[in-house]
Amino acid sequence: MHQSRRSNRANKPKILAARDISSVAGYMKSKDCKNVMMMLGAGVSTSAGIPDFRSPETGLYSNLARLNLPHPEAVFEINFFRRNPVPFYTLAHELYPGKFRPTITHSFIRLLAEKGLLHTCFTQNIDTLERRAGVPEEKIIEAHGSFATQRCIDCSETFDDNDMKRHILQKKIARCVSCGGYVKPDIVFFGEALPEIFIRAVPNLRKADLLIVMGTSLTVQPFASLAERVDDSCPRVLINLDHVGSFGSRSDDVALLGKCDEVVRDLCKELGWDDELNQLWDETEASVITDKQPVLKVNSEEPSEKSDTLKEIEKQFASLDLDSKDGNNGPSAENLTPGPPSESKDKAAALPPKSVTATENKENAAGGKVVEEKLEVPAIPPAENKLL
Repeated sequence: MHQSRRSNRANKPKILAARDISSVAGYMKSKDCKNVMMMLGAGVSTSAGIPDFRSPETGLYSNLARLNLPHPEAVFEINFFRRNPVPFYTLAHELYPGKFRPTITHSFIRLLAEKGLLHTCFTQNIDTLERRAGVPEEKIIEAHGSFATQRCIDCSETFDDNDMKRHILQKKIARCVSCGGYVKPDIVFFGEALPEIFIRAVPNLRKADLLIVMGTSLTVQPFASLAERVDDSCPRVLINLDHVGSFGSRSDDVALLGKCDEVVRDLCKELGWDDELNQLWDETEASVITDKQPVLKVNSEEPSEKSDTLKEIEKQFASLDLDSKDGNNGPSAENLTPGPPSESKDKAAALPPKSVTATENKENAAGGKVVEEKLEVPAIPPAENKLL
């Protein structure tokens, strides 16, 4: 039913018995499959009610285009955010963690961890549903950051988690206590550096016995390039609605096309795990999982000092870009609609009119005392505070 149709038929599989779901299950149950790596995209979370980015009419970019953006991707551009944070806060209100239940696919990832098979789960998603499903934190690499933490885009001072949640849920724009700059969740925007935890985890791909790629278009670099970093001898399984990337070019590539949840259920039936899968998914509704970003655990094989390999990866993965056939790595700042410059420490008086007042505690660095300051937060303009 889910058999791959684009694999190179001239070369027989070297590791798998065949390029089908039964052979994938058989390999996963064998002693040769010990380290499963995963790459996740937005398609994993669509059945939770979170729209993906690029689907016509229903994707986030399609909806955000109605907010008069210069282009849909501008909502994730740091220079545009400095000029107008309203579209991003509109999106954040719709996506904020706690509104959505993990999917059956997220429970499958947890099941892999409980079976001792999951090595690392690389995810592009910022919804934290992997952790809410109970996937161990040390197994998760949020390549594009998440809503777990936040800081000022001007002075980098951190902002309280509960206050950030309150601002986003009330459709208010958070401002820094220290300098008045806009506060942004630690989500990687186009042009920003990727988290070091991601950079340091990339070399682990060479340990993979199996790579499972799910729900991604493989168009955002450098994340998309991870699929090429596993050894040629490593079977790669694509679970997605469509063929993407270079899948089919290797002898042990398998494309199981369909909705992620449906393919996962079929795979677990082949594995004999369907009862365990359903039990884990039933637990997600009442589970309380931390939203904190996992701390990378560097093992004895990987020195804390940056190796030449890590330095080279860091150069290649300098920032988040969009991959495209015409060679344009995403929209540039020069193409943005001109707007007012962002506020900074020296321009506190130029902040727009305030409409909401909140009390914040701030530690005085000089005297070590905690003092109270009034933080006035501008509300999102009524005409722009909904995701249309």
